[in-house]
Amino acid sequence: MALYAIGDTHLSLGGSKPMDVFGGAWDNYVEKLRQGFSAVEKEDVVVLCGDLSWGMSLEEALPDFTFLDALPGTKYILKGNHDYWWTTANKMRTFWADHGLTTLNLLHNNCAFYGEVALCGTRGWFFDPQSAAAETDKVYRRELIRLECSLRAAGEAGEKLVFLHYPPKYQGYVCQDIIDLLEKYHVSRCFYGHLHGPAHKLAIQGEAGGVDYRMVSADYLGFAPEKILD
Repeated sequence: MALYAIGDTHLSLGGSKPMDVFGGAWDNYVEKLRQGFSAVEKEDVVVLCGDLSWGMSLEEALPDFTFLDALPGTKYILKGNHDYWWTTANKMRTFWADHGLTTLNLLHNNCAFYGEVALCGTRGWFFDPQSAAAETDKVYRRELIRLECSLRAAGEAGEKLVFLHYPPKYQGYVCQDIIDLLEKYHVSRCFYGHLHGPAHKLAIQGEAGGVDYRMVSADYLGFAPEKILD
């Protein structure tokens, strides 16, 4: 059994926003994803770090969910900033069950376990305290609560990994409140997506404050999930 992570699949199998229009790395990206998952076994676990489907509702996103469900491995899903289909946890679980989708799970206000390793996470947020509107501040504070809720649910796990959609740090930006939580709860590694194309060069990867940061956007990884643990 192995643990993998990948984000930003940006599927549009039932819609009109395929990423192929951008060319380059995104050409034929659905088939690249299918091939990229060929190393994943049925018993493996894959964390999907948001921006999974361009569907505006669960119904519109169904072809994308069906594609993801058919890929090998059990999947844990985070919310991304473009996941407009996202609704309540009960509605999503019921929808997946009603359509026979059995490999999709949520990582949202909870944590999952891979052996003795706790898998924690939430979407995260870009937040500038100098210019934040009240509503943005409210969403940001909610994300901090969700992340801490997930970390608390990990209890005394031997190791804690955190998965986010938004990067908590990159060149010119640091989300100190999220970083403080990672360090407070002794998180060993943090994985994030969101950045694409030329923005890849903004990513800060490696160890800082005892946390190892890694970017797992699909186009950055060549559309193959990154193996984290065996």
